[in-house]
Amino acid sequence: MALMDMMQAVLEDSGLMALWQHVAPWLALDERQLIFVFATPIFIVVTLWEYLKIRHDPRLIDAREAVRNFALGAGYQVTELLFAGVIAFPVYALCYHYRLFDLELNWLTGFLTFLGVDFCFYWMHRASHRMRWFWAAHVVHHSSERMNFSTAMRQNATNIFNGMWIFYLPLALIGFNPVWIGVAYAFSLVYQFFIHTTLVGRLPGWIELALNTPSHHRVHHGRNPGYIDRNYGGTLIVWDRLFGTFVDEDAKDPPDYGITRPVPSNNLLVLWTHEYADLFRDMTRPGSMWSRLSHLWHAPEWQRPVRPGDSRKVRG
Repeated sequence: MALMDMMQAVLEDSGLMALWQHVAPWLALDERQLIFVFATPIFIVVTLWEYLKIRHDPRLIDAREAVRNFALGAGYQVTELLFAGVIAFPVYALCYHYRLFDLELNWLTGFLTFLGVDFCFYWMHRASHRMRWFWAAHVVHHSSERMNFSTAMRQNATNIFNGMWIFYLPLALIGFNPVWIGVAYAFSLVYQFFIHTTLVGRLPGWIELALNTPSHHRVHHGRNPGYIDRNYGGTLIVWDRLFGTFVDEDAKDPPDYGITRPVPSNNLLVLWTHEYADLFRDMTRPGSMWSRLSHLWHAPEWQRPVRPGDSRKVRG
């Protein structure tokens, strides 16, 4: 008996294999999670390489913040691992059960899965900037005043509870398998890690025309008046060009990174929850139930008028 067969026999006799078959779907430890697991060491190595290149400039990178960013990313991954199978996966399974078409996986449907995921990402990302409930989770990604590879890891542990995964449900209803939706999404996030940098300038014109690049994404992270809420694309920038949200990086107006109202603390819990606290505080102001709830879907800067006719706005 080969050594691998002996090891397999030990696992089978232990009873853990049968347990794993039940636990793995529950934890949603699917191909998407495995992609992130294998990609994370690469992210760390690339970030260290970038750190050696720009460590002399504290405006570009700070070692403590970089470590904090990876801690934020770890929190995001843990909650996704523990709760995606409980919260999101059953809804995807329900949509896929009632799918409109039976789509066999091949090169064409694989490409359509990628295209569909990227299209849905654009609208999810746009909503996460223009609807305050979604912004409350997404804001942590933008709250750093530096742009480097570690910033890509700056994610919110509340994402799975926030519900931004609903934007991809139509793909499962059409007939795209949720596992492959997750794979396409994972590869999109891996790609997007590499556009969070100041080390790469403008790329050849045809690349800048079609793909999201470091130049385009620097604009997205800028809080300059002309850069706010622009360049939402994931892998492709064509959606921004089609839907009027594209802005080119201007060398005369370099991006000023961060959010317009900086976070008062670097505590991880504060970074994850500060916008939720501000949101619920605004919702407690006197008014009808409808007017209070309207904070959830209005833009982050929107505030209810203090008096009838008062259109006061404060950027969130």
